Amino acid sequence: MNPTALFGAVDPGWALALSPELASRAQFGWTISVHIIFASLSIGLAPFIVYFTYKDVRTDEERFARLRSFWVKVFAAGFVMGTVTGIPMSFQFGTNFPQFSEVAGELIGGPLAFEAKMAFFLEAVFLGVLLYGRDRVGDRTYVLSSALVGFGAWLSGFWILVVNAWMQTPRGYEMISRNGMEVARLTDPIAAFFTPRMTWMYVHMINASVISVALLVAGVSAYIVWKRRDAEAWNTALRLAVVILLVSAPLQAVHGDAYARHVEDTQPQKFAAMEGHYETGQADLHLFAVPTSLDAITDPRAENLFTVSLPSIGSFLASGGDFDAEVIGLNEYEENPPVALVFWSFRVMVGLGFLFIGLALWGGYLAFRGRLSDSDRYLRAMIATSPLGYAALLTGWYVTEIGRQPWVIQGELRTSEAVSSTLTGAEATLTLVGFVVVYVGLVATALYVLKWLIREELRTLGREPSSGDRWYGPLPGVSDDD
Repeated sequence: MNPTALFGAVDPGWALALSPELASRAQFGWTISVHIIFASLSIGLAPFIVYFTYKDVRTDEERFARLRSFWVKVFAAGFVMGTVTGIPMSFQFGTNFPQFSEVAGELIGGPLAFEAKMAFFLEAVFLGVLLYGRDRVGDRTYVLSSALVGFGAWLSGFWILVVNAWMQTPRGYEMISRNGMEVARLTDPIAAFFTPRMTWMYVHMINASVISVALLVAGVSAYIVWKRRDAEAWNTALRLAVVILLVSAPLQAVHGDAYARHVEDTQPQKFAAMEGHYETGQADLHLFAVPTSLDAITDPRAENLFTVSLPSIGSFLASGGDFDAEVIGLNEYEENPPVALVFWSFRVMVGLGFLFIGLALWGGYLAFRGRLSDSDRYLRAMIATSPLGYAALLTGWYVTEIGRQPWVIQGELRTSEAVSSTLTGAEATLTLVGFVVVYVGLVATALYVLKWLIREELRTLGREPSSGDRWYGPLPGVSDDD
């Protein structure tokens, strides 16, 4: 790798500075990685909040009131963190990628404004009702508030994905010259908002968020049930999470298969990177790949990987039924995305997806036999895998975003052309370090809040944690008394 592609000019006193482009990309990538965790928490929790609120009002049972109160607090903490981590991204468009803002401002400005004015404020107002209005508003208003909070979260995701889907498959615009610069002018709002990618991306992202939160709910519930087997509310939450996983995990696999076919049709270069397919022609499907050399980690090719592959299945899936279909290889392009990041991220995402299906089927079987809360192995498994939904979600997002490179707007604007020409490597690197430090602190704060809520719930249930208790629960090798 050419060092000048990574490192730019160094200011006096700096031992090392990334190039403005790489530092800016890393900064935005890190920012959105943290933000997406909290944004997907709101999206995925929405159906749980609505269900628990409805059941609380309808049945007046203490277990549903307990679950509603706990998860509304988690939702509120995630909402605050999502707001704090999301606001800087809009400023990064101007400070790090001003050319992108100039070129695409007319197309992305509207959806981003709609997200703030339609979705964010709707979510914020009625979240206040959920937090403080149980005894101040009527039952119907309270249930309606939960539905509007959930709708606001899903609407926020919609408008954000309108922007991203347009960047992936831009439509509804024309390039014109304005002040000596080629910019995109909106010509068809419907085509721009509902690009070929939009529906695929929205369904996949919403369902991924639901899976991630279902695993989180299952993990927290399994931990509390481990400590208090008779905790009725948390037995209920565990069963609900398993039911939701039984529906959402297989759906993600089926939808993901069709989504990948759409990617091959619209972004063949990204599809080739996902499969590490270099030579144009018939494509195998690599189910499992192990590097056979250090080079294979950063440059995965057929000759340097040990793979378990299905011959011609890559062509079959890409074409929708033709085993002999030609798949364009990466060698056809002058510049490719970081193939290793796309290739390995895709395999992590898919591998975790099948793990989630297995956990859902296992939990469904135990629930059918009435042994869900009695299986120590299953409780341990759900506690251990509770964060992995976010790992799958993030790696899927990396496939989507890194796989689009070198384009920030597919076919129109390269990322290198979108970066500020006045930004130095030292400045970009310094702000990257600052964002990493601050956002690590925010994630740690969010985890502490969740830990505190779980401890308080255990105290309410009469289970006082001892000084040696580990809040993350009985992972393999950790006894109940640890």
